[in-house]
Amino acid sequence: MQTLTFFSAFSGLPVAFLGNVDPWILAFSFITVVVTIWMGFAAARTSRTASDFFVAGRSVSVGWNASAISGEYLSAASFMGVAGMVMSSGYDALWYPVCYACGYLFLLLFIAGPLRRFGAYTIPDFAEGRFDSPLFRKIAVCFVLFIGFFYTMPQMKGAGTTLAYIFPGMHYSIGVILVGAVITLNVALGGMKGITLVQAFQYWAKMFAISVPVFVLMSVYGFYGTHLGANSLPSRSASPAAAISSLAETAQAAHDVNRKALVEKAPTDAGWLAPFGPLTTKAAKAAGLSQEQARPYSLIYTYSLIIALVCGTAGLPHILVRFYTNPDGAAAKRTTMWVMILIGVFYVFPPIFGVLGRNLLPELYAGAGAKGTDKIVLELPRILNERGGVWGSVLSGITCAGAFAAFMSTFSGLLVSMTGAVAHDIYGRILRPKATPEQRLRMFKFAAIGIGGISILLGCQVEALQINFMVGQAFAIAAASYFPLLFMSVWWRGMTMKGAAVGMLGGGIAALFCTTIINVSDLKMINMAAFWTANPLIRILCEQPAIWTVPLAIILMIVVSKATASDAPSDIRMKMLVLHAPEKLGLKQEYIQEHQVGAGH
Repeated sequence: MQTLTFFSAFSGLPVAFLGNVDPWILAFSFITVVVTIWMGFAAARTSRTASDFFVAGRSVSVGWNASAISGEYLSAASFMGVAGMVMSSGYDALWYPVCYACGYLFLLLFIAGPLRRFGAYTIPDFAEGRFDSPLFRKIAVCFVLFIGFFYTMPQMKGAGTTLAYIFPGMHYSIGVILVGAVITLNVALGGMKGITLVQAFQYWAKMFAISVPVFVLMSVYGFYGTHLGANSLPSRSASPAAAISSLAETAQAAHDVNRKALVEKAPTDAGWLAPFGPLTTKAAKAAGLSQEQARPYSLIYTYSLIIALVCGTAGLPHILVRFYTNPDGAAAKRTTMWVMILIGVFYVFPPIFGVLGRNLLPELYAGAGAKGTDKIVLELPRILNERGGVWGSVLSGITCAGAFAAFMSTFSGLLVSMTGAVAHDIYGRILRPKATPEQRLRMFKFAAIGIGGISILLGCQVEALQINFMVGQAFAIAAASYFPLLFMSVWWRGMTMKGAAVGMLGGGIAALFCTTIINVSDLKMINMAAFWTANPLIRILCEQPAIWTVPLAIILMIVVSKATASDAPSDIRMKMLVLHAPEKLGLKQEYIQEHQVGAGH
């Protein structure tokens, strides 16, 4: 009660409103937010120049940058969405954590080093510098905003879900508004340098918050293999004796973990364990197809999802801009290697929450929006309270703190990326090329507030959509636009501006159109249920468009570049040397020179 009284006095909320709030969960979440704001204010004192705000002075070490990138990348989709989707869809959902991590292999091998050696501030900088085309910058800026807004929506869903869980009487939209306002303030104050330290800290906070509750829960309720065994079914080809033995083992495993009865909306054990489960067979089942007829559709869905997540990781603007904060290309590649290790370790834990949640909290299958499976990471530790004590509330408070760290760090990075595009690319390079560094910094702050407000409005509309599903859509748009642009521009000297522009627009707009149609349909803004039922293949190609939009973008780039070969930049050989030659040769350049002068202010 003393905790609630203190928080009431600090926040201005009445004690009556806080009456149903668990004080441990409230305390841990409150501390996380306060520490985040304090670190943002402290770092803001050292953010003075344009270089500090856009690329953190290009002075971030490999260790700090790897932790910061991991903190930024491990969003609400990773912390909450993976566990929720594994619980709701089973084995199908494991492609998400696997491909989230594998995408960094593409970055390591093909993009990280060359991108940093080019020395720009933003991806639109690279687009203009590679092709000597101010027009192309305008096209590239648009996709920074498209991808960014699609990616902010699941972060806001995570914020609304977490606040609605902490404060049972709070409306989902209020949580979105409160968290969005705090993060917008942090970014407006400190820019890239202001959030780097915060994001690095938040990675380790998330790692602690996702791992400790898992170990405690498994020590009390049984380990992962036992919980998975409680869902197992005998093979069709097994002998009767083997089948009886397998059923007996399953029954024993279910007894050992105290498995609760599944609710009506929960997938069956067979469907949940199948390689092609509820996620990839959804469209085919809605069309009334048999299991064998649905298999080709499931394969298309799976391959498209893999392409979107792997290639999309290598095309996310808010991740790519991080490599400009490294001192050089070699440091950028080492950073990428460490990021692969850090996020790979993290992704071991969320699927365990999903498996345990299916057996121990199946009632979440009956919920929707902020009350559904997306909150399993927050809710599951509290079952420890059934055995007496408050340790379940303490662990749930820790996971809530981790959830705050997840969506706050990722939204911060997205906001910096989008704000940088508006303040640096649109205002500073297109509208007012002669603007002083001070004017650009002022625009950065105004743009952060404006973009933060739009993100909050969008976040209030998507409560019904799954977090991971929305993130997958952002990846699909990035995979069809920025990935082909960067990959082809870095490795093919024959790429022309017209080829790059046509390919990026063709693939990117196609992916953007498809994902928008799906969202509008799923949110019941327009009724397309009958159309999707009659056309399951079109539904899959719209829901997961990467399988055709990525090849479309690359083919358009090749064809148009071949047709306009005479338009290739005259100094293309030098640019390719800058992209690929070792730093020791001294060819590395800093593309944006005016901020080098401003850095001394």
